[in-house]
Amino acid sequence: MSGIVIIGPAHPLRGGGIVSFNERLAYAFQEAGHPCEIWSFSLQYPGFLFPGKTQFVNTPPPAGLTIRTLINSINPLNWIKVGWQLRKKNPSLIIVRFWIPFMGPCLGTILRLVNKRQTKVICIADNIIPHEKRPGDQLFTRYFVRSCDGFVTMSKSVFNDLKKIAPDKPAKLTAHPLYDQFGPPLPKKIAREKLALASQDKIILFFGFIRPYKGLDLLLTAMREQPLQSMDVKLLIAGEFYEHESRYHQLIQEYQLQKRVILHTNFIPDEEVGLYLSAADVIVQPYKTATQSGVTPLAYHFEKPMIVTNVGGLPEMVPHEKAGLVCEPTPIDLARSIEAFYKKDASYFTAGIQEEKKKYEWSTMIETLFTLHKELK
Repeated sequence: MSGIVIIGPAHPLRGGGIVSFNERLAYAFQEAGHPCEIWSFSLQYPGFLFPGKTQFVNTPPPAGLTIRTLINSINPLNWIKVGWQLRKKNPSLIIVRFWIPFMGPCLGTILRLVNKRQTKVICIADNIIPHEKRPGDQLFTRYFVRSCDGFVTMSKSVFNDLKKIAPDKPAKLTAHPLYDQFGPPLPKKIAREKLALASQDKIILFFGFIRPYKGLDLLLTAMREQPLQSMDVKLLIAGEFYEHESRYHQLIQEYQLQKRVILHTNFIPDEEVGLYLSAADVIVQPYKTATQSGVTPLAYHFEKPMIVTNVGGLPEMVPHEKAGLVCEPTPIDLARSIEAFYKKDASYFTAGIQEEKKKYEWSTMIETLFTLHKELK
């Protein structure tokens, strides 16, 4: 194979799971002996579309990776320029990430300019139907989808969404690999000491960017239910608000949760991710809608049980009573599942988590991509 280009956000962008995924995927290709570059964004979102505080990190770039910051998501002249640069480079394989329809015109135009006789384009689709809908979503998505030769999805729900709009496109389903680049698990006592958390407390963790579809409001409402009040369960929220935070503060005040909710609502840098996962008893994903979640393979890496709602691809990633518990996306069902978890103890899930974890190797993702690439020739 003459070379691989991954198109998607990477350092110094602060894209959370997608950035981590792209960089880890590039390492996996290199470990398998295949030259790989990441072509990232010089401008990913215009400021008015970005919900966080800043789009960039000020940490050193990942060692050993070639990351080119080339793509301007709102400049059509740039799209043409980058497309011709890709055509000139002529890689054997382009892996493009698709997670939001806004990127459809930009990425779809770039990919239409590559030499399809020599270069095959495979999309790793995080979403086909977005969590938060906007005008033009279907048009932008269809424009992008037509520019790709094949697709890999990481949940059945995304696979089914893809087949509704592109039934003839070759596609494969595989597991979302582990986020294993954040170091080994720490003893819970040490992690809690570093985060100034009490060693004896029952602590559940909500981790990641805070957006409406992730259901933090449901979890806060669950915290006022009697089972959790009498057990004195504490909720650690670790992640940056990607929406107005006032309504969450209002819920905390209204439900008198000030002593039972711990807010660490700044961006969590990579070097601190392991602290939060290691400190928690269980990871709770109270999502209202979902395809797959990057928090799930992160939890598998740190061998933490999960409580997830019965939406999208979450139940297939977290088998009920094996790697965690699955409940309905309602406050009372969340509360009952958290209560049930503490009645069982985390060790109940250890064997199941370790068995499920085997499905999430990066070698599986690489093998899936190469198998699809061969079928496209």
